[in-house]
Amino acid sequence: MNKRFKVLLTNPIYPEFHQMLSEDCDVIVAPDTKPETLKGLISDCDGLIVRCQLPQDIFDGAHQLKAVVRHGVGLDFIPVDVATQKGIPIANLPGSNTNAVVEYCLAAIFHFRRRLGLIDSELRARGWAKARPLADPSSEIATTTLGIIGFGSIGSKLANAATGLQMQTIALTRRPETLPSGVRSATKTELFSQSDVIVVCCPLNEETRGLVDQASVSMMKPNAILINIARGPVVDTQAIIGALNAGKIAGAAMDVHDQQPLSGEEAVFDCPNLLLTPHIASITASSMRGMSKGSVQTILAILKGNRTDNVVNPEVFV
Repeated sequence: MNKRFKVLLTNPIYPEFHQMLSEDCDVIVAPDTKPETLKGLISDCDGLIVRCQLPQDIFDGAHQLKAVVRHGVGLDFIPVDVATQKGIPIANLPGSNTNAVVEYCLAAIFHFRRRLGLIDSELRARGWAKARPLADPSSEIATTTLGIIGFGSIGSKLANAATGLQMQTIALTRRPETLPSGVRSATKTELFSQSDVIVVCCPLNEETRGLVDQASVSMMKPNAILINIARGPVVDTQAIIGALNAGKIAGAAMDVHDQQPLSGEEAVFDCPNLLLTPHIASITASSMRGMSKGSVQTILAILKGNRTDNVVNPEVFV
């Protein structure tokens, strides 16, 4: 590089790759992710690595900005259309956290199906005789049907894992002709009424907002569980809360929420059979390392004038 560029990180990244970026650029880590903080820091930056929701007007004062890279996959954190209008390339890292998210889904399935945490607690508190019968109603997942909503990289890899575990797999997708052998295309009604486990892993857009609504939840089996690792607004949270409180479904896992971060005052905290996590499905030490590496490599390449294959708005280069 002929000059030292300035790069803003909305959140810390893996130390090894922070150091790598610092060798070529002046690196600023935002002290918090408040909109006013980010807008104040970005005014003289050349690059931005994103790990949080950006305000819609983040680019209004970013007159030097030459590259934005999503530390991950989901682009709903970034106003891509605004960036495109301003000629700013946006890149993400497809597949960078797929393994971690699939493992989260499997862990959630086993959490509900084998109830090991509950059995462990009961054994410690009340003894062998009280704990052992809790295993009796457990169901082996090989006997169940997995319904996948959204068949991108996560959905397809989850289907592979499910096949290995002898689950029957059905999917709701816009492109049913692309489904592999062993995965059956299903309508929305079929998926919600036939599945024992439903995993929501579609992107958030105007078509998917509110996709899992009251009518959908009402079709679920009494023994069914729902796992949302997409985005909070894809699922009607109140419909899930109502079904769980009424005992109409067996459980739900929510890693993403309508408003983030959760304050602790939301109704979900008083809901039975609801596994809550703070948007960490994609986070492991190895996935964080991979995303940080990819983010740094991509932003350095773009700042050097290269066009990388993972830019989602390549029309800005025309």
